[in-house]
Amino acid sequence: MAASAHINRYALACALLASTNSILLGYDIGVMSGAVLFIKDNLKISSTQVEILVGSLNVCSLIGSFASGKTSDWIGRRYTIVLAAVTFFVGALLMGFATNFGYLMAGRVIAGIGVGYSLMIAPVYTAELSPAMTRGLLTSLPEVFITLGILFGYVVNYALSGLPENINWRLMVGFAAVPATGIAGGVLFMPESPRWLVMKGRVDEAMEVLKKTSDSDDEAHRRLEEITKAALDVGTCDTRAAPTGTWRGQGVWKEFLKPSPPLRRVLIAAIGINFFMQASGNDAVVYYTPEVFKAAGIQHRKQLVGVTIIMGLTKTCFVLVSAFFLDKFGRRPLLLLGSIGMAISLAGLGLGSRFLEHSSHKPTWAIALCVVAVCADVSFFSIGLGPITWVYTSEIFPMRLRAQGSSLAVSVNRLVSGVVSMTFLTISSKITFGGMFFVLSGVMIVATVFFYIFLPETKGKSLEEMGAIFEKKDTEGSKVVEVGERE
Repeated sequence: MAASAHINRYALACALLASTNSILLGYDIGVMSGAVLFIKDNLKISSTQVEILVGSLNVCSLIGSFASGKTSDWIGRRYTIVLAAVTFFVGALLMGFATNFGYLMAGRVIAGIGVGYSLMIAPVYTAELSPAMTRGLLTSLPEVFITLGILFGYVVNYALSGLPENINWRLMVGFAAVPATGIAGGVLFMPESPRWLVMKGRVDEAMEVLKKTSDSDDEAHRRLEEITKAALDVGTCDTRAAPTGTWRGQGVWKEFLKPSPPLRRVLIAAIGINFFMQASGNDAVVYYTPEVFKAAGIQHRKQLVGVTIIMGLTKTCFVLVSAFFLDKFGRRPLLLLGSIGMAISLAGLGLGSRFLEHSSHKPTWAIALCVVAVCADVSFFSIGLGPITWVYTSEIFPMRLRAQGSSLAVSVNRLVSGVVSMTFLTISSKITFGGMFFVLSGVMIVATVFFYIFLPETKGKSLEEMGAIFEKKDTEGSKVVEVGERE
């Protein structure tokens, strides 16, 4: 497996530390799925307000993700990670001490901005720091931490669900401030991205970082040479460098609005995979799993939260499997496997839900089918779209366009996530949960076709070699990658 290839310990440590920022989003997704049950009763809010509360974090994360590209080009990748953690910390405190729906929403808005920053910057920082042959594993770590955060949120829900409802949900949502503090402090010990340093003209500092993240001085010098060439290249994918030391991300949007054919293919691939990641409905399924299972016949709140823990454990196991095999089998095979599996799982979930909706009693086998189908859906998501979206988005843009290109793609991700989360219950009430899951299954069939046509393989290629892949019009031409092609 890919993990058997040598992993630089320093690069791994930096990737782990940067990726811990993503645990904040995962925790919010997991903990909010249970907390809303108590918030709804305690604050006497409607189902529409629940949808707004849940979806607002995703919509507001659009602000953070959109601003993160320019911010990270200006102040650096490392300090952008600190900014993300601090913003989420403030939002978590506001939510924990909220006395009404308005204050709760204010905290949600601020936390959402922090989430938007963290979703873009962690994969970009890790991709720019990692050697080519282990980049898939290291850049998938943010999704691993999102999944661990979801599981942690489920466990906290279960542990605190027995407390009075005016206290338990406050502890659930406010507890996120604790890891945010540790993350902000820990990131200060990380190095800056070598590629950002080169673009700022700080080549000597970049060389020091590359020596620590490479296996030899020769490899570090080779990587620096490739990075420096890319920073000065005027050809492939319009990677034009600004005067040394003065570059702050200017001119990028002009290239996005009038892209060359290779850059257009990059934009289609990056925006497309981020769109389908959220159009799959995975976030909504995770957020509203208790509602789905309540409709399926599981009524006791502790049982509802307990089932979500089973789902979280399954999701965690499969995201780890994907992370360790990404650099062996490549992005395309796992992505296609995951999307096909999700289409089948969602169809099964729709079938089980439709049967239960038209049944006067709730047979055990139908409830079991729904539980298994939900676990299968999130598992296939964790094999494919979950980790690979972040890996792919962070590695295919040219160096000068990477931060703001990833920012644009992640903004689409958050916008679609917010729309799906804020309309899931409303649409489901019109066409039933079963009908909703059949629609999502159809979306994943379309996604599978899109991935097959528009997403070439990137396994084993250095970031500076990505331009050549998207010069080709077909995906097949870039599927075979020699082991020797590395940074």
